[in-house]
This record gives sequence, C-alpha cells and structure tokens, in this order.
Amino acid sequence: MTRISLAVLTVLAGAALALAGCSTVEQLTNKGGDTTCGEFNAMDDAKQRSAVSKMLKDRDGNEPSNIELSATRMAASAFCKTIGKDSSKIREAML
Repeated sequence: MTRISLAVLTVLAGAALALAGCSTVEQLTNKGGDTTCGEFNAMDDAKQRSAVSKMLKDRDGNEPSNIELSATRMAASAFCKTIGKDSSKIREAML
C-alpha cells in the first residue's frame, strides 16, 4: 500500500508541475549566483536575466532595477567569456 501511495503522490506532483507551467519549474531550477559560466553561456537572454535577477535578489533582498540587472548581466557575460572557466560561478563576476 505504501508503494502505491508513493507512486500516486509522485504522479500528482509531476502533473502539478506540468500544469503550473515553465515559470514554476524555472524558479525551482534557477541557481542564481551558483549558475556556472558553462550553463550561463548556454542560456538564452531571458534565462540569463532570470539567473542574474535571482542572484541580485538573494544578495540584496529586493528586486533589482533594470539598469542594475542589465549591467550585472553584461558583467557576468563578459566574465564568463573571458577569464571565467566553465565551472566558475557567475557570482564570481561581482567581486
């Protein structure tokens, strides 16, 4: 009975995530400042902004301005494309 309950719960949780949409999944998988340069370079613009936004929110505790978000994203991108390694974290660009 326990295995059946666990299976049903797993299916329901998966269905809930699927119905909630990509934004919920992205929020759960968004690593913010722990995103590696390899991951960051492979992201599209929207996902890069999301990762940088989470990093700034985690650091400052509030929503970043568009100017701060754009400037930080450019700094992270420049860092990852120059001195950053694929395993470097984007928060390292903020030193």
